[in-house]
Formats: sequence, C-alpha cells, structure tokens
Amino acid sequence: MQRIGYAAGAFDLFHIGHLNILRMAKSHCDFLIAGVVSDELCQLRKGRRPIVPLVERLEIVSEVGYVDKAVAETVPDKLETWKALKFDVFFKGDDWRGTPKGIRLEKVFAAVGVEVVYFPYTIHTSSSALRRALESLNSASTSDEPQMKYIDF
Repeated sequence: MQRIGYAAGAFDLFHIGHLNILRMAKSHCDFLIAGVVSDELCQLRKGRRPIVPLVERLEIVSEVGYVDKAVAETVPDKLETWKALKFDVFFKGDDWRGTPKGIRLEKVFAAVGVEVVYFPYTIHTSSSALRRALESLNSASTSDEPQMKYIDF
C-alpha cells in the first residue's frame, strides 16, 4: 500500500530549510504532496502576505524533485485538507511539538488514522530572517543618507 505524505508551508523565499523539510518528508513516504499556503491564509496566519505570489511558489515547489504533487492550501482546517487529499502522514516542523496547536493537530489526525511526524526546524535560515534582511536593504537604499558609490578601475 502506498504511503501518502503531506507537508504544508508558505514556501516563501524558498531556502534550504524548505528543501530539508521536503527531502525528509519524502524519505518517510512513497508519494509526497506539498501544500503551498495561499496568500490569503498567510495573511490570516502571519499577519502579512508572502513576497512571492502563490502561483510562483506553487511552480517552484512543484519543480522540487522530492515533491510528487503541489497543491494550493486554501482552507485553514487541516482536517478539511485531509478529507480532500487522504494522506497518511502529516509533516510539520518541530517548533509545533508539544504546543497547544501541535497537540490539537495530533488529536484531530489520530482520530482519522493520520500520523504526525515532526522534523527539526532550520534555525539558521528562515523566510522571516530573509524578509527582515530584504527590508533592511530596501530601507537602506531608500533612505536620505548618502549612498556609497563604487568605482570600477
């Protein structure tokens, strides 16, 4: 019997942490579905829209060799997503382990026979850190302060 896995994320500013999660997820299932969180859900959950639009994030994620299918995640209820996709295992970063939302997720999925597998969160790289760096660069380049000029010799 084929084991179907589901790994969801915004996958904004795609980086090594995203690749690691997808690689580890694929090693635990036969068929991996990547749920790419919609712009609206990102706004709802994180209070900001992604930098890269959904259609582009879907294309990027679908081209990752570990992903068998990429879908837009448009509903906040993971059980509703499960009803549509019927996966056997759900992958999540271990920053959810032991938290109230992680415990709730485990209970909901246990009731329908879905295993929750946690993977280490990549601390040194995150989309939030990349976003802050981009915002910092952007604000520096638009400030009234004189900019350094580089001369080619």
